[in-house]
Amino acid sequence: LLSQHTGSIHGLLEQAQESLQSQSGWVPLLLSLIHEYTASNSHWKPYLSLWKDFRSLDHPMFWPEEERTRLLQGTGIPEAVDKDLANIHLEYSSIILPFMKAHPNIFDPKVHTLELYKQLVAFVMAYSFQEPLEEEDEDEKGPNPPMMVPVADILNHVANHNANLEYSPQCLRMVTTQPISRGQEIFNTYGQMANWQLLHMYGFAEPYPGNTNDTADIQMVTVRRAALQRAKSEAEQQLVCEQWDFLCQLEMVGEEGAFVLGWDEVLTEEELSMTLKVLCMSEEEFREYKEQDGWEDDSEEEENSALSNEALSRLKTPCKKLLYDSVLLTLESYRSDLKADQDLLNNQEVYEKLSRREQQALHVRYGQKRILHQLLELVQ
Repeated sequence: LLSQHTGSIHGLLEQAQESLQSQSGWVPLLLSLIHEYTASNSHWKPYLSLWKDFRSLDHPMFWPEEERTRLLQGTGIPEAVDKDLANIHLEYSSIILPFMKAHPNIFDPKVHTLELYKQLVAFVMAYSFQEPLEEEDEDEKGPNPPMMVPVADILNHVANHNANLEYSPQCLRMVTTQPISRGQEIFNTYGQMANWQLLHMYGFAEPYPGNTNDTADIQMVTVRRAALQRAKSEAEQQLVCEQWDFLCQLEMVGEEGAFVLGWDEVLTEEELSMTLKVLCMSEEEFREYKEQDGWEDDSEEEENSALSNEALSRLKTPCKKLLYDSVLLTLESYRSDLKADQDLLNNQEVYEKLSRREQQALHVRYGQKRILHQLLELVQ
């Protein structure tokens, strides 16, 4: 395994541990990789030479901004990429460069450039593994640092996989989960990943309807906007603002959060249930509810909080209407509608003329829109 502990500069990295802390937690591995990738005598040369120039990595972070916006607007990827790029620039200038300057016998900023660093970040995104935390550590510790696992990282991912990586103290094993015939491809799983996450982190998406883990997001602030739009008077708008502030205090919503919809249920069910309920209250109901600090002695309602598709269709009319309006606003954020994307997918001749990036973006958009349209039908 190639990790921050097994590269040839692991001693230096341990000494500088405090100064190499970052938001991502990836800096020590990245410094190890940046050194091993360019060192002529590296023990890891045979492995790293499989990626001669990283051109096979086609994450959206390498697409021109105009192309990202044109193909991926509304999917959540352009915003995620903007955050990544800002973090990469910050890490490189504030942590990587000072460390390299402190060790000029090992590093050369002319060779170990920001561009190479960005490529290695994408490499770690797409090919590294992280050992899952033990259940008792999940709340206290951040995730384990990533590591490179030669050979295991050759396997592709699909939601309907037939193998997965198992961790034990002595070794890692790639284990099949079902019988595999001769000549059949072995697929690993990278986790329950929606298509937008796969494209953002790995540079590919699963064609519809393969990705059973696909999701679509409704931004939390979009639901607030829908509630404000239907408020007829200034007093009603004021009430929506108060309700929203109350939901923020309860940590049910936030300016950058999103409600996540799967094919069969809402994955952020507690947050969405509470938000719809509070934003649909009359002033009197809201004052009473606020006095109880958002608590209700209603165990029956608690049991029914799981927002399956069936439960969504049984929501009270005001909640359905608010959700419906929120979905319409979400669909407006894309540059094309469902039918336009469907026509591209259904016309084999046209589809094959699309660039690889256009095809991958199409799979992401189409899956999200299908989930959103399914929700529209449920709450009509």
